[in-house]
Amino acid sequence: MTSPSEPIRLTRRRTALLAVPAAAAAATAATALRSEPAEARPPAGRVRLRRDPGSVVRAAEVDVATDPGPMARGGTLVASLASDRFGLVALTWRKGEAAPDLQLRVRRGGDWRPWQKVHVLHDGPNSGNREADGDREGSDLVWARDADAVQVRRASGRVPAGLRVVLIDPGMRDADDAPDSPSLTRAARRNAKGRPTKPPLRGRRLWGADERLTSGRPSYCNRLQQVHLHHTVNANDYGKKDVPGLIRGMYRYHTQSLGWSDIGYNFLVDRFGRIWVGRKGGPTKLVRGAHTLGFNHTSVGIAVIGNMEAGRPSDRTVTAIVMLAAWKLRKAGKSPIGRSKVRSEGSDRFAPGRVVWLPRIDGHRDTNETACPGIKLYNRLPEIRRRAQRRWKRGVKQNRG
Repeated sequence: MTSPSEPIRLTRRRTALLAVPAAAAAATAATALRSEPAEARPPAGRVRLRRDPGSVVRAAEVDVATDPGPMARGGTLVASLASDRFGLVALTWRKGEAAPDLQLRVRRGGDWRPWQKVHVLHDGPNSGNREADGDREGSDLVWARDADAVQVRRASGRVPAGLRVVLIDPGMRDADDAPDSPSLTRAARRNAKGRPTKPPLRGRRLWGADERLTSGRPSYCNRLQQVHLHHTVNANDYGKKDVPGLIRGMYRYHTQSLGWSDIGYNFLVDRFGRIWVGRKGGPTKLVRGAHTLGFNHTSVGIAVIGNMEAGRPSDRTVTAIVMLAAWKLRKAGKSPIGRSKVRSEGSDRFAPGRVVWLPRIDGHRDTNETACPGIKLYNRLPEIRRRAQRRWKRGVKQNRG
């Protein structure tokens, strides 16, 4: 085990070690709950989160029993864990297992919150890419906000082999609540006046990216054909100071729990209309992400932080998407309202080698069998394309002038 004074080595294989101190507590909790219903008493034992060396982030990954437990109001209880406080929770399982039908709930302030469906994560690197070598698949992250316990139940079907509960406390830095810099303020004013320049971007340093978690060098697309829109599903009621922590949690989950080389998205947009740089390699460059399985090689991925099935994207969020998409497509010489002929590298919707015509700005559901980016964002795609086209045209004329 790495001590806090040693260099960080949180590679894709090391995360299993974080569960070791918690394994006994997890087993105790699972065993104690077999004798009576889940609602009868709080979980036994306590999972301890360990701080990533040199970081404000703490985490634990706990292998849980797949042996059926007692019924928990309509489902079979799979796991019940008390823990240190955490802000994000997800489930992972062995790669190749059938997508599970699971639910979870968290305890916050002494009360259990409602059960919610665990959504399978459909983002990911293309097969054959070096970062697709991880041996785990997982769910979307759920924002738990200062929870201290979690329960998981099976809604139907079987529990996947190697089921693991991932608990993350993204921590808080003074910089998370800092005001915008003068340069960001000036860039926002220029764009508010309709000038189709590069939109104001908040770099990786602002959300606290620990560059030691990345593996390998960034890879790049040869050309840009599309902008794919996503939603992160995890929360809709977060505050401004919560956003850097939410991104840090996603970053840690993607790199350490799933084994990707970096956070999957190229950019993230919050509900306040702020644009954050995700994957490293240079926001002006064609960095290949891990956001749209089968179509990462010719695209850029923009994720809205929130659940756009449950909540409507704010006008500020939509405007930020318009600015970002128009900027990237203008640099590539592609019209936002056009379509591109793209060859799939293999998704659950389009087989490897299949050539499809797709909108230049589309939703994740257009390429994969998923509800992403949420129906309330997906329904605004026609508006986003029209507005991006107007902005794109102004940029082309400006360049010619």
